[in-house]
Amino acid sequence: MTIPNLITILRFLLVPAVVWAMLLARWDWAFAGFVIAGVSDGVDGFIARQFNQRSELGAYLDPMADKILLVSVFVVLGFIGELPLWLVIAAVTRDGLIICAVLLSTVIGNPVEMKPLMVSKANTAIQIVLAAVVLAELTFSTIFGPLRTSLIFLSGLLTVASAAAYLVAWLRHMSGYGKSSTSDN
Repeated sequence: MTIPNLITILRFLLVPAVVWAMLLARWDWAFAGFVIAGVSDGVDGFIARQFNQRSELGAYLDPMADKILLVSVFVVLGFIGELPLWLVIAAVTRDGLIICAVLLSTVIGNPVEMKPLMVSKANTAIQIVLAAVVLAELTFSTIFGPLRTSLIFLSGLLTVASAAAYLVAWLRHMSGYGKSSTSDN
């Protein structure tokens, strides 16, 4: 077990703590936990690269920990009315569809190699900033108004664009488009 993997596992453990703090309206604790998770994500990546501690397990766990935290925070923020439900539904549905596509591909013997697309990275970054802004607003009793509104619409746009890009990539993969073929003439 590498140090980055241990840090990632600790990030998994932060998820219920952040959600619990949010449900108790302990915004200071929720915001702190969210920030700690973000910083730990950067730290584990740095350690993995700098000290050659990359692992196959870490390649799966790291994005999973990020996604579970982000989806959990989005769902709670939607539940308490701090994020529009359409955005929460779009984000959760997108992630669910991606998971289903990967599982289906694997089950039928045509596994997909998951590589994050640039639009997906941008989507995740905007979602993280949006969640941090909302948690900061709740923690510090401030309003970023136009910033929050802009992030909501940008997140929605990128969520749809990312879902469409993954769908196109998955359909190409499943149809064999772009695979080299040899023929016996």
